[in-house]
Amino acid sequence: MSDAAGLGAFLKARRAALDPADLGLPPGVTHRRVKGLRREELAQLAGISVDYYTRLEQGRAKNVSEAILDALARALRLDPGEESYLHNLAASKRGEAPAPQRVRPELQQLLDAIQVPAFVFGRYLDVLAWNALGGAVAFDFAHLEERSMPKLVFTDERAKQLHPEWDAVCRELVANLRAESGRHPGDPGFARLVEELSAASAEFRALWAEHAVREKAQGWKRFANPVVGELRLRYETLRLPDDPDQGLVVYHAEPGSASERALGLLASWIAADDRPVDTLPSHPRAR
Repeated sequence: MSDAAGLGAFLKARRAALDPADLGLPPGVTHRRVKGLRREELAQLAGISVDYYTRLEQGRAKNVSEAILDALARALRLDPGEESYLHNLAASKRGEAPAPQRVRPELQQLLDAIQVPAFVFGRYLDVLAWNALGGAVAFDFAHLEERSMPKLVFTDERAKQLHPEWDAVCRELVANLRAESGRHPGDPGFARLVEELSAASAEFRALWAEHAVREKAQGWKRFANPVVGELRLRYETLRLPDDPDQGLVVYHAEPGSASERALGLLASWIAADDRPVDTLPSHPRAR
């Protein structure tokens, strides 16, 4: 059974995000009453009837074919991650039991051997494992009962201190969370998490309503570290072949940069104490 309501909401949001001018469509003789494309315009681009597309948006269509999904993806100009999300919504099953999230001891050994900040995240973007430098750059996760990155970013004011570009971090995180939820549309754990975050954060509610989808892959992130100052780090994400719900994220600095030197100082600071440390000393415990 597909997530028909989720599929319809996603189609509507992506349709509204399109600019008719970018698609070579005439602006029309009257002012547009809707943002983005009209339903009939999108249906025409996808080569399907307006009635059928309307039923899709309203969550009344069942067993949507791969050919129609492909046509919609082309008409909506979806990127590969968004297209995968669309197909997952159409093929999802309800009542899916989530697999236990465990980190193999060998993977923790690998994390400890990595000389730059590294983490393993799970299905709900919670931090499952980390190395000492990762804890020093971000949070001392060992002393946190709640290790959900979405909850930390949206409900802990200290996250704004840690991330100078907090707005961009929030936008990226919500798009990552929607991509993860698309891999398991039937998992009630995502619904609970979204409900909790929506109640706690107006910023999350607004961003979630945009229906942006982005797989956590690679990019840059800035950290305001109280010990060594600003860090500008590139991150790369590797999915684990034996458990695609888990991902290894490794941060590294540009060779020869001030951030590389700062990471070296931070590593020396950790070694002097011979333990992971929380760079935000008064970081609250889980609420």
